[in-house]
Amino acid sequence: MDIATWWQLLSADSRDWLVEHNGEPLDPSVRDEILAVNGGETNPSWWVGDSTDGESELTDSAVDWIEEFANGEQ
Repeated sequence: MDIATWWQLLSADSRDWLVEHNGEPLDPSVRDEILAVNGGETNPSWWVGDSTDGESELTDSAVDWIEEFANGEQ
């Protein structure tokens, strides 16, 4: 599932967190919700995965998409 599709399935709180903390490692609850709305599936177009210290991250293109959304471009 692409980010434009699953974005609408997230809670407003998770979307707000992603906008406010764009580019940062994911909060565990936000990570869990993203995985839940995707049925546990990830897509390399938006999911980097877990770093060596166990933090989950989104790709640069996903970060850019969220920034565009925040700026009203999506």
